[in-house]
Amino acid sequence: MNNPGLVLQHQRQSTWIQGSTIMPNITREQLHSYLEDSLSEAETARIEQAIRDSEALQRLLRSIMQERDRGEHSIGAIWCRLRLSCVSREQLGSYLLKVLDSELQAYIDFHLHTVACAFCLANLADLQTLHKEPTPKARARRQRFFESSAGFLQVCRPEQS
Repeated sequence: MNNPGLVLQHQRQSTWIQGSTIMPNITREQLHSYLEDSLSEAETARIEQAIRDSEALQRLLRSIMQERDRGEHSIGAIWCRLRLSCVSREQLGSYLLKVLDSELQAYIDFHLHTVACAFCLANLADLQTLHKEPTPKARARRQRFFESSAGFLQVCRPEQS
């Protein structure tokens, strides 16, 4: 396979064998993320198709759902659900501006690009959209904010004698 496109396609279609059943290469963690609706659209579609095509994967998904309903949680699941390793939106904004100390900048880079935290990636994408917003549009928005609060500030200002 010298064609990179074919290699990539082959990697995406890889399977593994559980007992005597062939299952798509989908992990329990991916199924947990699927249930939490924290995957990208493409990854969600891929997993949904695999679930439709694999009875073994359907059984595994049902088992995970039952475990969650019974309250069985691993430390990893609790860690992910509570987003204990996630950074604040303010820190993500500072990350974009590259004003953080090098250790925190490296941690956020790891969290976004290695861990691929869906929540933080979504926050980052939103901040990038705001950051790239055309200047006239941003000025107009600031002007509207100012105009809407200027009257309030005049009312709150003590009268001068």
